[in-house]
Amino acid sequence: MLPALIGPILFLDEIRDGHLHLAALFLAAEDHPCPPIETSDGEHTPEPLADFGRVKALRVRFALPCAPSPSYRWNGIDHDLAGLPEGALRLAYVSCNGEEVGDLDRAGSERNAMWARLRLDHARAPVSLLLHGGDQVYADEVTQGHPLSDGWPEQLPEPPTAEALSELRAHLRARFLERYMALYSAPDFAWLAARVPSLMQWDDHDICDGWGSLPEETTTSPVGRALFETARESFLLFQQAACDGDLPARFADPAGRHLGWSVQGEGLRILAPDLRSERTRHAVMGEGGWAMMEAQARAPAPGRTLLMSSTPLLGPRLSILESVMVAIPRMQEYEDDLRDQWQSRAHRAEWKRMLALVCGMAEGADREVTVLSGEIHLATRAFMDLGADGRLHQLVASGIAHRAPPKSWAWCLGLLARGGEDPLPEHPIRIERIPGQSGRYVAERNYLVLERHGDSWQAAWEFEASGRSAPLPLG
Repeated sequence: MLPALIGPILFLDEIRDGHLHLAALFLAAEDHPCPPIETSDGEHTPEPLADFGRVKALRVRFALPCAPSPSYRWNGIDHDLAGLPEGALRLAYVSCNGEEVGDLDRAGSERNAMWARLRLDHARAPVSLLLHGGDQVYADEVTQGHPLSDGWPEQLPEPPTAEALSELRAHLRARFLERYMALYSAPDFAWLAARVPSLMQWDDHDICDGWGSLPEETTTSPVGRALFETARESFLLFQQAACDGDLPARFADPAGRHLGWSVQGEGLRILAPDLRSERTRHAVMGEGGWAMMEAQARAPAPGRTLLMSSTPLLGPRLSILESVMVAIPRMQEYEDDLRDQWQSRAHRAEWKRMLALVCGMAEGADREVTVLSGEIHLATRAFMDLGADGRLHQLVASGIAHRAPPKSWAWCLGLLARGGEDPLPEHPIRIERIPGQSGRYVAERNYLVLERHGDSWQAAWEFEASGRSAPLPLG
């Protein structure tokens, strides 16, 4: 049974004037009281954000100093944060918080085992920010239980009436609420989320499996549009504590036509383009997304840029595998999964454009770029040679709750990656082993910890069976 009050779930709105500007999300049963948040500035009362009838979404916006160990008080309990200190700093990166089928039926102790480990990790050495790289919720089953969407995406119904579409939206909205409430009430996640501000970027399962890589007559159908619009509302509400017309200042487009954002602190920029809102079978990003990335490439950003790419930016050539899958009828259903990747032959020109932009971001002795990715349910790392500017590292951590695929799949990908790739001939890409691992891809649940000590950064993976990897210096 779900609690009558869920929260606070902290989100970072922006870093400004030496403060973390935060939003705290609460989900409260109808008429259930929600105490205010108390800081040195006084009491901050929750305000209505969305109404689901039996449940209300509430939000509190407040600020805390970036200096080490700020705190707030809620419901009689002091909540200590790590702050955002200029010297030593720890960040965690997670992705793939669920599974496609039966996710809500899993035993909590099994499903959330890595969240429990991250909670203990934070208790030993506090984490300042929690970066979520996509698939925070697996919404693949929300379409079930309604006649318009039961057969979607394989079957498209006759054009529905406005009344039928309204009923579908209500059904989808309730199903998204159900999933987020289940995720956010899990004890270990809830404890962390009240003490470590989150920054979230969405991916396909936050909408449905393969959104944007499915046939366009499917995604542009009335059911497809209703699903996307409801998923988008849910993403803003539950993953940003925001709604249309009220986006935090970190979002590049206040109108929300795309949902890319960036946050900049002392010596650190976190950059998350939106790879879903404008996606089609022929494009990863649209005009708005590319305008944001071009502007970010020109912007001064001394120090480290952490570029969150919900699908891995550096990876092996997939065109041969795509050709094989298209030629084998029983494998064709997986073609959309490959088309979802930057390395798909359908997106090769865009991939090269993004790689060239990132090369430009890394030019200069005072700038470093590291790519963070998830999505593939495996852990790995890669680098791209930048010549005189060193190396672009990519760190892939996936997934925090999704069970690992067979080790044979990791072996096959490792075999495919042995030859490397060179979409930009002067900047070859190589898939490398994580320290201590025998293969290039690791089939274990995992999360990533990034640490800054002075001007130096390092990363380590926490694996479910293997434990903590040796640190990987990032320069």
